[in-house]
Amino acid sequence: MLDTDRMVAAVEAYIGNYNRSDLDGVCAVFAEDAAVEDPVGTPPRVGQAALREFFAVGIAAGARLTLDGPVRCAHGHAAFAFHVDLTWDGRATRIDVIDVFAFDAQGKVTGMKAFFGPANMGAA
Repeated sequence: MLDTDRMVAAVEAYIGNYNRSDLDGVCAVFAEDAAVEDPVGTPPRVGQAALREFFAVGIAAGARLTLDGPVRCAHGHAAFAFHVDLTWDGRATRIDVIDVFAFDAQGKVTGMKAFFGPANMGAA
């Protein structure tokens, strides 16, 4: 079983690399065949090429991620609340999100689900 420290470190690496605009670092957190459903209900993006394309858009838009509490870990999964600050349609916007990461035995993220909807988006 993957230990909590490794899962928390992966979440922190994801957020830190994202905020440094380090696309390679963001993608390195994920397994080769990882699936990202962001937001939940949209078609999953699967594999490194699809993830690279997806994360590049947010990074290029200047999105910044901030944890809003501790990372919660259980049975190879980590859940964490955070918010995204970005400029959307010319307006400073905040999106409140809960992500859930599923991990493999090597500590790579195999699945990510992002939970948020229109009610979680507003002026920053």
